Amino acid sequence: MSKLPYSSEQILTESLENLTPPRRASLLCRGSDRVGLTAAPVRVILDDVAIRGDLALKELALRLDGVSLESLEVPRARWVEALDAIDPDLVAAMKRAIRNIEVVQHALLPVAATVSPEPGIVITRQPIALERVGVYAPGGRAAYPSSVLMGVVPARVAGVREIVVCSPPGPDGCPSGVVLAAAELAGVDRLFAIGGAGAVGAMAYGTETVPRVDRIVGPGNAYVAAAKLQVASSVGIDSPAGPSELLVIADATANADVIARELLAQAEHDPEAVVIVVAIGEEVARAIMLRVMAALPTQQRRDTIEKALTSRGAFLWTSDVGTAIDFSNDFAPEHLLLAIKNAAQLLPRLRTAGTIFVGQSSSVAFGDYMTGANHVLPTGGLARSYSGLSVLDFMRFTTYQQVDPDAAASLAGDVGTFADAEGLFAHAATARQWGTSEWSRS
Repeated sequence: MSKLPYSSEQILTESLENLTPPRRASLLCRGSDRVGLTAAPVRVILDDVAIRGDLALKELALRLDGVSLESLEVPRARWVEALDAIDPDLVAAMKRAIRNIEVVQHALLPVAATVSPEPGIVITRQPIALERVGVYAPGGRAAYPSSVLMGVVPARVAGVREIVVCSPPGPDGCPSGVVLAAAELAGVDRLFAIGGAGAVGAMAYGTETVPRVDRIVGPGNAYVAAAKLQVASSVGIDSPAGPSELLVIADATANADVIARELLAQAEHDPEAVVIVVAIGEEVARAIMLRVMAALPTQQRRDTIEKALTSRGAFLWTSDVGTAIDFSNDFAPEHLLLAIKNAAQLLPRLRTAGTIFVGQSSSVAFGDYMTGANHVLPTGGLARSYSGLSVLDFMRFTTYQQVDPDAAASLAGDVGTFADAEGLFAHAATARQWGTSEWSRS
């Protein structure tokens, strides 16, 4: 029997316009408490790794993963063995994904920009790839080779000199074979059998074996998320990540079975995954709900899906597309699927989403694996201020400034006035020296 608090005879849908303020707030404010609850033990782990390095990592592997590691680093020969052992169809799929990611990321590469705001002043903003980055690849209950590709390939396209991957060890002391194979295909430089907060600390601070990196990216559990937040003052990180999210805007042109499958697919990620439909019309919402209920008993990850639907699911409806768009912009979903007539025409009005899938055939699953766009995306409403992972996360920008003597003489007086007003008199003197006739003749 379903654990859900409703049945096919009593479909629970909610009018978007009639949501009470507390109910609306409960939908919008969906940050996970798990990161906060793990903050204290994560701090202990990070401090231990910072002080004791490799020894702390090996003790963590024994205590948390149940494996005794002789070496933290996995030799490349093991990656090659893993690649040779996996299904050729999976190899072909990963190669196709890599090609598509490369094409997309090459198109996003920034170029230097040069401008002259006044005669004699030349400003250049130059993109420069990071030296070394760390990619976290989840393990434990599930292994995600796709996450390896999503982190590694953009870094390689950006021109990062060294790419390090950390992933939890299995019973044999190595990460999952599919993770090793993905690392070999994607062009990883070094790979370590360490996971959780310890891996984040190792990449942030460096140990005897694990090199310190300039940025850490990749999804993980609450411990990984908390660790990334705590090391953010020492190393760059991607956007803080939480459970997967999907918001669907659907109208009567949408196929209810298709939308139901999309909801089930995202709900199977995590018991705290967020899956919400905003339907144009109550009957559309009810039809999608019925398809979800009908398909639920056949799902292999039914328990996970039920928990997600119970705690984070909602079937909302409105008669107005504009109201649906306003809700979506407030919600700022990780994934937004537009299963609606003339979906592309809505795009200029949709301002906050990690990624938008235009039309019901643009399945979120395609974006998770194969379109070339990245699946490492902001969650919890952070799409208001963060973007999905790309080559830009693996680059920094340096500004070059050149001022010729004539321009220096022109700037001297105004800069001196600014500096005097701020009480920085040495600044004023430095500027004004260029306004003298002595310098203008040189």
